[in-house]
Amino acid sequence: MEINSKTKISVLLATYPFLKEFLISLNPNFSALDNPIMRNTLGRMATLSQVALVGGIDLSGLLTKISDEIKGKTGESVIARSDVPTSENRQEILKGIIKDLHRGVNINILKQKFLELIKDISPSEIANLEQKLIEEGMPEQEVKKLCSLHVEVFRESLEKKTLPGLPSGHPVHTLMLENRFAEGIIQEIEELKDNNKLQVLIERISAIEMHYLRKENQLFPILEAKGISGPSKVMWALHDDIRAMMKDVKEKVRAGSVKELEIKTLVHMIKDMIYKEEHILYPMALETLTDEDWMRVKRGEEEIGYAWLESVEQWEPSIGVGRQVVSIDKIGSLNLDTGQMTPEQVNLVLTHLPVDISFVNENDEVVYYSQTKDRIFPRSPGIIGRKVQNCHPPKSVDMVEKILDAFKKGEKDSAEFWIQMKGQFIHIRYFAVRDNYGRYKGTLEVSQDITDLRSLSGQKRLLDWD
Repeated sequence: MEINSKTKISVLLATYPFLKEFLISLNPNFSALDNPIMRNTLGRMATLSQVALVGGIDLSGLLTKISDEIKGKTGESVIARSDVPTSENRQEILKGIIKDLHRGVNINILKQKFLELIKDISPSEIANLEQKLIEEGMPEQEVKKLCSLHVEVFRESLEKKTLPGLPSGHPVHTLMLENRFAEGIIQEIEELKDNNKLQVLIERISAIEMHYLRKENQLFPILEAKGISGPSKVMWALHDDIRAMMKDVKEKVRAGSVKELEIKTLVHMIKDMIYKEEHILYPMALETLTDEDWMRVKRGEEEIGYAWLESVEQWEPSIGVGRQVVSIDKIGSLNLDTGQMTPEQVNLVLTHLPVDISFVNENDEVVYYSQTKDRIFPRSPGIIGRKVQNCHPPKSVDMVEKILDAFKKGEKDSAEFWIQMKGQFIHIRYFAVRDNYGRYKGTLEVSQDITDLRSLSGQKRLLDWD
């Protein structure tokens, strides 16, 4: 018998039933073979090429392992013929197409070459391609320039791929829902007859900033932890291009000087980003991330906010997922709301802040102060445990009491003062610290020398250490 990329999995299992357990043990993604309904439906159509794609493994290696298993169980020699490029070869072919595209080879020739040679490319391979190009030294700006062009090359293949059904509240479901809102606003812009409404629509579409911020701060870090940083770097750069174009268009719309081409350019950039998200980023992320990873993406979304959505349904994956996992190197760390830090790290961060802080607990006792390099107001360990009223001169005690009383009653949440001292302009702020139930837990004092800050003007967008 000969097996190759076109061999149907149903035929293989009918001939060698023991391969079902072997394949499941080989890759957890093949566990669907245990389901008789899946075997009798998808199994009748799925080829070994498609099976390798689902498992994210090299086809040539899969054919060899199946051949070896058959020979080991039956003694029968099976010819394994890999008639399609391996994953490594395919990556090289893809890189060649991108580089040809960069050299100006006709896009139709490259599209045909792509469709003929690479029929089962996955979104992950496109992401890996960008990653590899960057790792091999191609500047990110070059990859960014190629991004729109290579999407055109890949478009026909990608459009055949669909995302699986996602539950409401899943981060990708939310992102895609926002894309539908964006498309609705874009359609209004494209069909606009009355330019008086243009400013309103541009302001509405600018809310897509929250969409990009969630990708950058919630999704990209998780992908980077999996070793996938190239696509996020490229996409972040494209976000910035859209932001710059959005700012320019908004200013010109307000001034009444915007050109039709500028509006069309902005709309095209946003639509192109939607396409890249839904045909490359999301499928690749869904292939790569676990439910636990998606729970980490989900955490913090509300803090950033949503574009056009007032609220989003809660989403919980299977039981046991969502617990905070602490890796071995984090044992002994403090589990904070948004990560883990060791006590040493916490202390270093607090002492490196460009402000002096002191904390008084709910009993008016001083329990902490940051020992920064150049404290504005001297502190010593002797004040720890002391009543804060006793740490101020008699003439200031009434003011201290007034602030603490207002904080405890919930009448105020902050107080601020500023003074000039030894040629410095000192800004002093007090903040009521409350828990998630609104209960008063203490007062935080923050002091900062803002002498230099007050003299700033204009912008400084480039690093200058001279």
